[in-house]
Amino acid sequence: MMAAGQAALHGKSVLLLEKMQHPGLKLGITGKGRCNLTNQTEIEDFLRRFGKNGRFLKPAFHIFFVDQLRSFLSSIGIPTKIERGNRIFPDGVPAPRVSRTLKNWVIDSGVIIKTHSPVSKILINNGKIEGVKLAGSETVIHANNVILATGGTSYPRTGSTGDGYLLAAEIGHRIIDPQPSLVPLEIDTPFLAKIDGLTLKNVTASVWINSKKAAREFGEMSFTEFGVTGPIILTLSKIVVEAVKHNKSIQLSIDLKPALDHRQLDRRLLRDFHQFPNMSFHNILKKLLPSQLIPVCLQQLKIPAQKPGSQITGEERKHLRLWLKDFHFTVSGHRPIDEAIITSGGIDLQEVHSKTMESRIIKNLYFAGEVLDIDADTGGYNLQAAFSTGFLAGISASQTLN
Repeated sequence: MMAAGQAALHGKSVLLLEKMQHPGLKLGITGKGRCNLTNQTEIEDFLRRFGKNGRFLKPAFHIFFVDQLRSFLSSIGIPTKIERGNRIFPDGVPAPRVSRTLKNWVIDSGVIIKTHSPVSKILINNGKIEGVKLAGSETVIHANNVILATGGTSYPRTGSTGDGYLLAAEIGHRIIDPQPSLVPLEIDTPFLAKIDGLTLKNVTASVWINSKKAAREFGEMSFTEFGVTGPIILTLSKIVVEAVKHNKSIQLSIDLKPALDHRQLDRRLLRDFHQFPNMSFHNILKKLLPSQLIPVCLQQLKIPAQKPGSQITGEERKHLRLWLKDFHFTVSGHRPIDEAIITSGGIDLQEVHSKTMESRIIKNLYFAGEVLDIDADTGGYNLQAAFSTGFLAGISASQTLN
């Protein structure tokens, strides 16, 4: 939508071919229905969130970045606000309305939208775009430029089923193997049913791969019927997906008291046991843990629930301290790609001009968004990349026609 609108605003005749009944269905469900649009972060830190491929986005971000996006959204009736973690959300506007507002802007910009129109083939002649062929018919649409912005393979019910990878590969582009990114993890533990639905805030999660610490994140996470999810888990998932692919041993360790080091935590526990000598161990744990987690703690530490605080031994206190700093379990896998927030992999960036988003292989073919081999942490970064690359692709395509 961003690419189409920008090309039309530059005076070009634009047809947006949409596979589904409406454009922007995936945008309409992002951020749990709240739509985390971007992040108020300096550009260098923003780029680092995309890993080794971040540098590819530098030209697009220098042309259209956070301030420009917020200004654009405000101009079409979507005010924004900054929340925790510098995440930027629409102010009082739910995600579905953001999608509808963008669609109306596209139409007002002069774009013709044709829905239920999946493309089966990109037509080229002598290494240059000639048009596209629609799926399920012999309909050919001639065009001087084509912008491929079909998304990845996550949330297929919104239309992103990897079509763009197939279309690009058919005309010679290399596709980096698509994998789930920002995806919930599955864990192997007998106590999972007891803590299904539990959310932990201000904890540190560390991933250990083959007994070596690989990464850690601080923030919020949740337990589900199959495993774990939430912002810090989704951020860690990329490294886990790669480890699962290579059959490596993966452990997830949760520090439930990251604000306290071992010495400080021990003093805190000692104080609690002295302050409440007649209180049961179970009730003392209520001051340390969410209620859902207490049965798991008792089961794993094997300390009697009714044992008075005055009778807790030094060794038992040590076990409790170590458990609070290292509540761990085995990661058995990850959820399928259709449950991932975004796809890792896609069109090889070495075959795309970063300053224009044009293909280096096919003249007048452009790319935007998740179809490219770019993906970042959760927090609004990926949507900003989609808007920025779409903006650049739209104006670049319009300029080639001049």
